[in-house]
Amino acid sequence: MKKIQWSPPVLNSYVHNVGPRPLQNSTIGEALTKAANTWPGNQLIISEYENKSLTFEETVLEVRICKIKYMNMYIFVCKIQHITILKADKLASGLLKYGLKPNDRIGVCSPNSARYLVTMMAASRIGLILVAINPANQIRELKYCLNKVGVKALVIPSNTKTQNFYNMLRIMMPEFGQCAPGELNSSSVPSLRAVITMDDTKLDGVLKYKDIMAMGNGNEISSLQSTIRPDSSYAILFTSGTTGLPKAALQSHFNYMNNSMDVGYRIELDKKFHNICLQLPFFHAFGLLLFLASIQHGSTLIIPSATFKADDTIKTIAKHKCTALTGTPTMYVDMLKRRQERGIILDSPEMAITGGAPCSPKLFNKITQDFGVSHIRSVYGMTEVLTAFQSMPSEDMYCTTETVGRLMENLEAKVVDEEGKLVPMGTPGELCIRGYANMTGYWGDKTNNVISKENWLKTGDQFILEENGYGRIAGRIKDIIIRGGENILPKEIEDFLNTHPDVLETQVFGIKDDRLGEEICASVRVKQGSVFDYNQLKMYCKGTIAHFKVPKYLKIVDDFPKTASGKIQKFKLKEMVESGTL
Repeated sequence: MKKIQWSPPVLNSYVHNVGPRPLQNSTIGEALTKAANTWPGNQLIISEYENKSLTFEETVLEVRICKIKYMNMYIFVCKIQHITILKADKLASGLLKYGLKPNDRIGVCSPNSARYLVTMMAASRIGLILVAINPANQIRELKYCLNKVGVKALVIPSNTKTQNFYNMLRIMMPEFGQCAPGELNSSSVPSLRAVITMDDTKLDGVLKYKDIMAMGNGNEISSLQSTIRPDSSYAILFTSGTTGLPKAALQSHFNYMNNSMDVGYRIELDKKFHNICLQLPFFHAFGLLLFLASIQHGSTLIIPSATFKADDTIKTIAKHKCTALTGTPTMYVDMLKRRQERGIILDSPEMAITGGAPCSPKLFNKITQDFGVSHIRSVYGMTEVLTAFQSMPSEDMYCTTETVGRLMENLEAKVVDEEGKLVPMGTPGELCIRGYANMTGYWGDKTNNVISKENWLKTGDQFILEENGYGRIAGRIKDIIIRGGENILPKEIEDFLNTHPDVLETQVFGIKDDRLGEEICASVRVKQGSVFDYNQLKMYCKGTIAHFKVPKYLKIVDDFPKTASGKIQKFKLKEMVESGTL
């Protein structure tokens, strides 16, 4: 009788992490009330560069005289009443009195600040949809964002060191500055009715932040919490998407509440109050998640500077004894370099959290040795699905340095081939995610090419899923450049450069860079007899597209490498530039 050879079944790349905790059905506004009552004296935020701080419960003492009958006698006592989350509720009340209502979009285009955080909290308390806009955007990009989602009120600083937002708005909307504050009516941005300045600068046509806050007393806000549902929309963040213009990804209170709660558990915020050095911007999904994780676990966010500066960060870590560090790999490279130059000893950090781009094992080791942290946490996610994979506590060195962590709780993941069929474990394919963390959808755009009928969200990332539930990034399927943690869509830059009168055709791609991970290279065909050099490219881009989208390298070519069918081979251009043959 022939002996049958047994072989173990092939495991397909599918995993479902049920998780130890049920999902919570609550809103961000409710979480704020709970936090204010649970950790009233804890600092929620310290903005070092503004010299401002805010506790979980900013209280005032309201003295009320109460008449009480006791043994047929009336006595008078003083009753002290605490008004919780005063600043957020006063701002929320003022926004309601101004005329905003639930589901109106309130845009914030600003670096991180204490007032940015208060605005986010106020929006959640009255059902507004927060629209977080990159403050590096130029006029063309800012106008697109405002019109895409119909922003009704825009909150900005009047200017920063690199941007004069007031002048940008005056160029964008000729009517701006000629209308009474709060009565803007522009054909350029039809939905926009008011611009609010965070720094209270007196400018024509602008409302002051402190005046909006003075309009309300906040007393009515607590009673409104029951009218906001967990499935109500909370935030819109812009993402590269799959076409030439950014997509507006919409997420709910439910999405953010549950994902941020589990992010907090993964970095063990539940076991200790941490001082978190926050360098990721609030317009970035993980920056917003860290704010909400702090709300739910009682930790403190510390903002070193308006925009990332390694020197300010090192000083802030030393001053405030930060126990948790956050940032992109590029930020850590700059921090390591600056700490060594200044010779500052940092003995407080216990963990470092990296996200926004893949981090090399070499960099992980340098962070561990130089900052003395005992834990490093990797994070993998995207605007459309928030955090999908994250490191677990007490991992071995392989899982820490070679993977992006384990699938988050209450999510499903699978890896498929080009036909949508599951591939075996350990085999690269496209990562798809299903579960509560998936976005509600794109505002004003279809999601057919991103979310399947079975609710699987296609990430566009080439991924390897291991049997233990950990994942590794193998590459990218979609045409995206990741420069210093910023996701950049080449087609957006190509379409813009193609509008230059001397340019015939453009191909934009990423090339390797030790500091930023990738840098942008533009390969351009120009009209015969035309002269187009790098200085002209920079001048054409200046003030029109964000600085991080401006190509660092320009390569002029007579023709592009193509397949037999005429398709341009962008990967060959990349190889030629990196090898020095172009």
